[in-house]
Amino acid sequence: MRSTILYFFPLVSDGIQFLFQTNPLTQMNIKIRHVISDLVGVTGLLILEAILNGERGGQKLAALKDHRIKASKDTLARSLQGDWRTEHLFTLRQALATWRHYQQLMADCDTETERVLASLDSKVNVAENPPPPASLKHKKPKGSEPKFDARTELYQLCGVDLTQVPGIQVNTALVLFGEVGPDFVLRFPTAKCFSSWLGLCPDNRITGGKILSVKTRDVKSRAAQALRLAAQALWRSQTYLGDCFRRWKAKLGTPKAITAMAHKLARILWHLIKYQQPYDPAVWAKAEEKNRQKKIKRLEKNAAALGFQLISNS
Repeated sequence: MRSTILYFFPLVSDGIQFLFQTNPLTQMNIKIRHVISDLVGVTGLLILEAILNGERGGQKLAALKDHRIKASKDTLARSLQGDWRTEHLFTLRQALATWRHYQQLMADCDTETERVLASLDSKVNVAENPPPPASLKHKKPKGSEPKFDARTELYQLCGVDLTQVPGIQVNTALVLFGEVGPDFVLRFPTAKCFSSWLGLCPDNRITGGKILSVKTRDVKSRAAQALRLAAQALWRSQTYLGDCFRRWKAKLGTPKAITAMAHKLARILWHLIKYQQPYDPAVWAKAEEKNRQKKIKRLEKNAAALGFQLISNS
């Protein structure tokens, strides 16, 4: 399934873009990569195609830029003044053809993934119980996201919308589904068993009643890696989980905080699928209020130490 190569294709795509940046364009003294961040975006592809079709005028090439590009046409035109040697143009053509080849392979992979997901038994009738509104709203799939409605397919198969959990995107849910399946709760009777299998929980080494080590086990799991990436995505999340991750990061350091938050996400997902309940952020209300009171007390203490008095506006 798609989870098997989900990590491969983004690396390939990055590698092809790296080839655009460092090999033919750099040798031609083309500095477009300093002006356009995504060479395989709308503007980048139009300019590359025009170059390969024989266009050499900087202003004409700059006129192809999309309105979302912040750089001016003059800046873009100056970055397109280079040495149009035949061997470099040949290499550029090869790089573009390779990128398009992998794009087609990704499209084929999406088609096969959609077919496999459609052949599995559904737990929910979407017509009677439609999925909740998407937590992330954008019109078109971005990056390595599948080009079909994978969120609805996963909702049918799992019975709950896993993408409602902060940090869990469609790709993360696909990786988890591909690695453990929709009924993994039958093989892992408790959330602790699931977390242990992922290698995200502390592995207490005890001898003579003394704890020697609490380091997690070294487990090679794509599901655990996906959860760690989901944990990192919570850095700017304005939710309880995001606030929790930032506190852990300040207290434990980044690596331990990522593992701890991935552990928490694994337990949350296990409970959602086990009890077929949608994610409800209101369950964290009590914990959020507790953290709020702690912050207020800390501010009052710091204000008192400086000779001030904290006054609430509420």
